[in-house]
Amino acid sequence: MSKESSHAARAVGVHRVVVIVDENSNPFELGCATEVFGLRRPEIGRDLYDFGLCSPEPNTLMRDGFFTLTGVADLEAAEAADTLIVPNRPDIEVPRRPAVLDVVRRAHARGARLVGFCSGAFTLAEAGVLDGRRATAHWQWADSFRARFPSVQLEADVLFVDDGDILTAAGSAAALDLGLHVVRRDYGAEVANSVSRRLVFAAHRDGGQRQFVERPMPDLPDESLAPVLAWAQERLDSPLTVSGLAARAAVSPATLHRRFQAQMGTTPLAWLTGERLALACRLIERGESRFEVVARRSGLGTAANLRTLMRRETGITPSAYKRRFGPEAN
Repeated sequence: MSKESSHAARAVGVHRVVVIVDENSNPFELGCATEVFGLRRPEIGRDLYDFGLCSPEPNTLMRDGFFTLTGVADLEAAEAADTLIVPNRPDIEVPRRPAVLDVVRRAHARGARLVGFCSGAFTLAEAGVLDGRRATAHWQWADSFRARFPSVQLEADVLFVDDGDILTAAGSAAALDLGLHVVRRDYGAEVANSVSRRLVFAAHRDGGQRQFVERPMPDLPDESLAPVLAWAQERLDSPLTVSGLAARAAVSPATLHRRFQAQMGTTPLAWLTGERLALACRLIERGESRFEVVARRSGLGTAANLRTLMRRETGITPSAYKRRFGPEAN
């Protein structure tokens, strides 16, 4: 990879994402960042991000000595980042390099967006930028995190936390969830769906879902929710209810709730609302400007309900969403 970027030349005006890689960093989270932010998107027809890596050393030994990363830029490259992804390492008790912490502090001071995957929350907390802020980290390190950083509001049982300009993800796979959330925040649901399809990954898992999802080996008959989820996704404009979903799955509502919690980490109603809101966002992005039509076609009922849910989940109104992600914004 070139010292400047994964792209042949830096695209002018494109959001700059830089990942700091330090000794013993996890290659999986690095791969997640590369897949989400570092690949060209010919299927979309434009570059979403300008992507680069940097490291405090010319040769960086990755986790457990699996391989050595060479040929990336030094820490100076982080000074130009619009979004800075900080190092994550399994050796959480080992202090981060002062040079890395200084880069994180300067990025925060100039208004860059900071992202921590898994144990990256320890890097952010050690830099002091999480004091008084919300964050998450892997559940197995929750007690250690709270003991070391009591001023941070740790939410230990969620996939990721979006606290505005600082975002943190829990376990390794949650890095993909948070990465897609960032793409959705920057470019809307339609582009995020395109990226997720290329990843062959779920387009949307809400950050509030539980980290630890029970996935027992299913007894016969198959207890997978996939058939009823696919059925519901094709009928989001219909008056679906939890009882109706349970009847489709040939189980009681209580059993459906248990399976959703075990397999999805959320409730049937929360899942259904999230799917309907995602559809509403896509309809707006495709040019539907009549919000009562968007609400009806997405199953959200009324324009007032659409406004309430969109403001709650995205932080902006449907009108603001249309201005930012609608056809006229491209």
